[in-house]
Amino acid sequence: MWHSGPVTIGALMAPLRAILFDLDGVLTPTAEVHRRAWSALFTDYLAACGATPPYSDLDYFRYIDGKPRCEGARDLLESRGLRLPRGADGDSPDALTIAGLGNRKNAIFTRLLADDGVAPFPGTVSLLAQLAAAGKAMAVVSSSKNARSVLASAGLSRYFDVVIDGEVAAVEHLRGKPAPDTFTRAARCLGVAAAHSAVVEDAVAGVAAGRAGGFALVVGVDRGIGASALTEAGADVVVDNLPAMVTHGPLHTERRER
Repeated sequence: MWHSGPVTIGALMAPLRAILFDLDGVLTPTAEVHRRAWSALFTDYLAACGATPPYSDLDYFRYIDGKPRCEGARDLLESRGLRLPRGADGDSPDALTIAGLGNRKNAIFTRLLADDGVAPFPGTVSLLAQLAAAGKAMAVVSSSKNARSVLASAGLSRYFDVVIDGEVAAVEHLRGKPAPDTFTRAARCLGVAAAHSAVVEDAVAGVAAGRAGGFALVVGVDRGIGASALTEAGADVVVDNLPAMVTHGPLHTERRER
C-alpha cells in the first residue's frame, strides 16, 4: 500500500543513523564514463562476432548497470547467445574470456577518466557536508573496482571512511548487487543496523539489493532509467537529484509502506 499525502526525503531520513551511497550515477557522473567504456568495448566486439542486434545504451541499463564487471559482461554476452569462459581476474585485456573483456573495458574506462577527470554532481558536496554535520554515518557501496580513484578525483574521499567496492567484494567473497551483501557489509563497518540505514541508488540492481537487505529506506535516483523501473525494483521513493533528499523537492512516487 502507499501513504497518501506529501512525503519528504528529509523527514524520512531524519531518524536514520547511516546513509549508504552508490557512487557512479549517484554522487558522480562517472556512470556516463562507464557507459562510454562499455559501448566502446561491445560495439566492436559484437560486430566482430556478427552478433545482432548491435550494442545500445539500453543494453547497459538492462544487463550491466550496477553489477560487478564480469557479471555484467556475462549477462550482455548471453543476451546475444554468446558464451565465453570466465577466466581469471588477472587475464590480459586481449584474452577471449569474460574477465579479459572486463579488463579491456576497465582499461578504456581508466583512460577516459585520466583524460577527462570527474567532478561530483552539482550539490553533492553541500549535501554530504550537510549530512556529516547532522551526524550521519556514510559509506560508499560500489560494484566498481575504481571507486577509490573516482572518489579521489572528485574530491569526495574525506566524507567516506568506509568504501565497499569491487576490490573489497572480491577479497571478502561478497556477492554483488542485486544481492545485498556489499550494503550489509558497509552497514556493519559503520556499526549501524540496516533497520536504521538508508540506501541511495540509481541502478535497478542496486535498488533491489537495498530492498533485499531490509534497509529502512531505499531511495532511487533517476538518472534516465525511469522512476517506474526503480519503483518496481523496490525503491521507497524516487528523486531526480540528490539535494531533493534533504530539502523537499517533488518526488516521483509516494513512499511505499511495507
